[in-house]
Amino acid sequence: MKSKLSFVLPSLVILFLTVLVIYSCKKDPYQVGLDLLPPSDTLKIKSTDTCTVTAYTERVDSIATSNCSALMLGSLADPVFGKTTVSLYTQFQPSSVAVDFGTAPVADSLILMLFYSGYYGDTTTWQKIRVYEVEQDMHLDSGYFSNRQMQVYPTLLAEMSFQPRPKDSVKVNGTMYAAHLRINLNKLTNYFSNKLLYGPPSVYSTAAMFSTFMKGLYIESEALNSGGAFVNFDLSTGASKMELFFHNQVTDSLNYSYLLNSSCARFLHIDHNRYFDAEQGLKQQMLNRDTLLGKNMLYLQGLGGTRIRFRMPYMMNFAKNRKIAINDALLMFNNASSDTTIKPPPQLICIRDSSGLIGSVIDEGEGSAYFGGIYNKTTASYYFRLTRHIQKLITGYYSINRDLCIMVNDPLTNVIYPNRITINGYKPLIPGANPSRFRLLITYTLLN
Repeated sequence: MKSKLSFVLPSLVILFLTVLVIYSCKKDPYQVGLDLLPPSDTLKIKSTDTCTVTAYTERVDSIATSNCSALMLGSLADPVFGKTTVSLYTQFQPSSVAVDFGTAPVADSLILMLFYSGYYGDTTTWQKIRVYEVEQDMHLDSGYFSNRQMQVYPTLLAEMSFQPRPKDSVKVNGTMYAAHLRINLNKLTNYFSNKLLYGPPSVYSTAAMFSTFMKGLYIESEALNSGGAFVNFDLSTGASKMELFFHNQVTDSLNYSYLLNSSCARFLHIDHNRYFDAEQGLKQQMLNRDTLLGKNMLYLQGLGGTRIRFRMPYMMNFAKNRKIAINDALLMFNNASSDTTIKPPPQLICIRDSSGLIGSVIDEGEGSAYFGGIYNKTTASYYFRLTRHIQKLITGYYSINRDLCIMVNDPLTNVIYPNRITINGYKPLIPGANPSRFRLLITYTLLN
């Protein structure tokens, strides 16, 4: 007869194996693979966040704003970055060719309609704009930068103050329309509406002929001393346009549209007022080039404002006299601002830079989920993964340890972000800021 113990032991073994399987399924995903190494090898995996990293804020000379994905206007007086003002230049296209305005046409009004697509800042502040006709040719295939200005005719076509209302519908003659800004270009003078109405028929034969005749408009924002916002206007739907209302001897109420769309040459002019109104820490880093102040605070701003240049001066010596495999390398930093009105950038970019010649970081090729740069709202932080880049540095692949730069706006795209952020430096003096400092965390394996 078999003993009871012979039945109990197999049951205990099965129970033990079941618990072991369940427990193993709950392992930390970052530890997967360590149990495959002999115990002696796991002792060779090390981590450090004490590698020397230096960083400082520098001014961006300008950014390409030609054919920007959305038009932007407005002024914002930032308590940290000072005054920034955005104005715009844009062409228009006739909505049809071979236009016939009829006998003895008379302009009634000329309305520029700009439909909102977003904003950044405080829209309760009133803004002031002026509109002029552009005197120089604009071309869709030309590159225009944020510091570019064009000659305009001296005649002031419109001047108005407005409070941006990007979420409020607009009622016109009893009909409700989506939120937009309306600018009357016929209020101060009828010069411009008459130019469009009485232009020779040949200027309406093609879009190219029209853009030679009427080169475009310049909408200038006036700088604010406090508050303010930047507002975006939509180009994708075709709703934004200039509408000429007129009558002739036959018909009392007529209209004709001049389109504002992605086929129109356009660019933004951005003025940071030379950062005269910025806080002292930022001014000293940029204007006085006191790079050591990056220890305490760093500043990032879109719209061709500022960027962070950082260096890892001794990284090429990290593997001196030893063989190392970099498992992971994370550059990490946090949002140091508590301002909820002026939001941080949703995504940053990191590039290699040498004397103005830029290139991508090799880790970027793995995709943004791996490379990073995306803002984490929960932790108010960013990271960039530089694992492959640093591995190449320590193995001598790069002959020069080039600087890396963090920016808000990608110089290779026409998507322009106005967002800004302040960041604790790499050796902050602020009490309690050290855990969220600008730092590099490296996990590596000793191979010898």
